[in-house]
Amino acid sequence: MSAARPLTALRTLAVITALPLLLTACGYGAESTDSDKQTQVAADAKKLSVDEVNIGYFPNLTHATALVGIQEGLLQKELGGTKIKPSTFNAGPSEIEALNSGDLDIGWIGPSPAINGYTKAAGKNLRIISGSASGGVKLVVNPEKIKSLKDVKGKNIATPQLGNTQDVALLNWISEQGWKVDAQSGKGDVSVVRTDNKITPDAYKSGSIDGAWVPEPTASKLVAEGGKVLLDEGDLWPDKKFVITNIIVRQAFLKEHPDVVEAVLRGSVKTNEWINANPDKAKAAANEALKAESGKALPAEVIDPAWKSITFLDDPLAATLDTEAAHAVKAGLLEKPDLKGIYDLAPLNKVLKADGKDEVDDAGLGVK
Repeated sequence: MSAARPLTALRTLAVITALPLLLTACGYGAESTDSDKQTQVAADAKKLSVDEVNIGYFPNLTHATALVGIQEGLLQKELGGTKIKPSTFNAGPSEIEALNSGDLDIGWIGPSPAINGYTKAAGKNLRIISGSASGGVKLVVNPEKIKSLKDVKGKNIATPQLGNTQDVALLNWISEQGWKVDAQSGKGDVSVVRTDNKITPDAYKSGSIDGAWVPEPTASKLVAEGGKVLLDEGDLWPDKKFVITNIIVRQAFLKEHPDVVEAVLRGSVKTNEWINANPDKAKAAANEALKAESGKALPAEVIDPAWKSITFLDDPLAATLDTEAAHAVKAGLLEKPDLKGIYDLAPLNKVLKADGKDEVDDAGLGVK
């Protein structure tokens, strides 16, 4: 198995109707909110080419680079006197809309909405400029009903939404078992039940689903309710790595303010380095940020296993994005998209080289 789900033009009106869902990727709802967190700027700090940069992300663990980078001041340090204006989003469509409207400059987001945002604008508005996280997706099941992978046949398995990143991954895995499922209805040898991550644990407790293919921390929440991890999606990928979170930017902002983009990327690289060097401190910082955003921290039995399953890295794992796109096409949800030009990794590679790190590859999907 392997890789990417470039979500683009849809074959039928039904798929077109589902576009907002396709953009959701790994979100938990559909709203966006301006964060109340005030980033601290030193009085004598020098501003870059803008006074303020609008940065968006989701309040979940797969976006921990943004959570921790802002919480610990690592992003702001690189921006000097240019202040961060953070906004949190619960779903891909609202973040893409904010980027397209110019209300957002840079965002952390999943692969499916990044692909959709790029292709919907015919490649003229967005670019992926870095990776951020890999992994953190699992198939968790009721061990009393499902004891092995072959037992998944005939069961009700939840995914976050029709056509989102995890939905496409499950559909592809089902196909590789030789089973049949209608992608639109979710009916077939396995019943694919599209359920918002917020209510998936309740659906599991009620018995209306037998398992779920979901991102963290939902997967670990299910385990805390008695579920069992039957499959880690990372095991299906070469080197156990696949993109779950990218950093994207408005092309106009990248062109007009390359110094700001480069500073954000330096902050992201330094944050990932700090996360990997201080996993316990980083986990606590991420949880503190989640508490500030939602009013509630994750309990240890959820955040501890969830945190361990996510890898924070700068490499966008571009080849896996391309494979993920192919899976969406294979599932019959999308026509094959043209992703050439979706990446501009020159600013990131400049930062990595200056820091003595290896440069990363765009798998032939970079700007010409």
